[in-house]
Amino acid sequence: METQTLGRSGLRVTPLAFGSWLTFSQGGLKNASKMVDYALERGINLLDTADIYDNGAAESMLGRILTKRRRQHIVIATKVYWNMSDDSNDWGLSRKHIFESIDGSLQRMQTDYVDLYQCHRFDPTVPLDETIRAMGDLIRMGKVLYWGTSCWTGAQLHEACEIADRLNVPRPISEQPPYNMLSRQIEEDVLPTCAELDIGVINWSPLAQGFLSGKYSPGVIPEGSRKAQLGLSGMFLDQVISNDKAYDRLGRIKAVAQQFGIELPVLAVAWCLRRPELTSVILGASKISQIEQNIKALEIEWTAELDAACESACSGDPLQTV
Repeated sequence: METQTLGRSGLRVTPLAFGSWLTFSQGGLKNASKMVDYALERGINLLDTADIYDNGAAESMLGRILTKRRRQHIVIATKVYWNMSDDSNDWGLSRKHIFESIDGSLQRMQTDYVDLYQCHRFDPTVPLDETIRAMGDLIRMGKVLYWGTSCWTGAQLHEACEIADRLNVPRPISEQPPYNMLSRQIEEDVLPTCAELDIGVINWSPLAQGFLSGKYSPGVIPEGSRKAQLGLSGMFLDQVISNDKAYDRLGRIKAVAQQFGIELPVLAVAWCLRRPELTSVILGASKISQIEQNIKALEIEWTAELDAACESACSGDPLQTV
């Protein structure tokens, strides 16, 4: 699988990444190991996780899985922000929480460093220069090689780069937003900003948390689905499965997939890959067959005719992503 540099860095990543949010909790360590092994064997080199996923369990599983792999051949990305306990200092982007969180993540993943450390949300309660100084110090200490953001606005990315330049700290090299055929808000602000600042984009939820797999229908929660197994109350999926407009758009997208002879999930992933601003798309899977299917997106020739058909099918206001 070919690689390209992430933003203005020298770090090379594959166009598809494998994520551990929800996917690890569905099948446990044995199944997670199968998924990661298969993803790596197919050429994917970017593995994405976060300390908050299963309150550290996802990182711990990843660490156990990777003990048999050559660390330097894998790009590990994790995140910091969400509360890991009820303690008032155990959340956010303060220097204290960042420093303590990276040590916890490194210990759980059994590694000396992470390739990409991402601020999981913007923290308005902490001076941004404090967060950026902390990231710069972690890079100098060798615990972090590069840093990035997740779900930040264009204005926040601009400010972060300005402060980083003033403090002589490396800029963030990536932003990780949600992006799919139902939720396209980043096209107006985040994608142009990332292109301007040369920040790579790693998007999550290309299948809208499974909705774009086509398994859902009005009033029906399929057995074995994420909604059936995990609930996901209040999440994006919870909104779309009860939204008539979402099913209307899904029907139009299905028609395009049938017209061009492309499997629906494959079309959804390929639609994300069509954007030149996107460096990598995070796949979530609980079965090897799902990874195998989604990888086919790399083979899709994105023609003007296909693009126009998808644009027509995806017309209308984007659905809000939580």
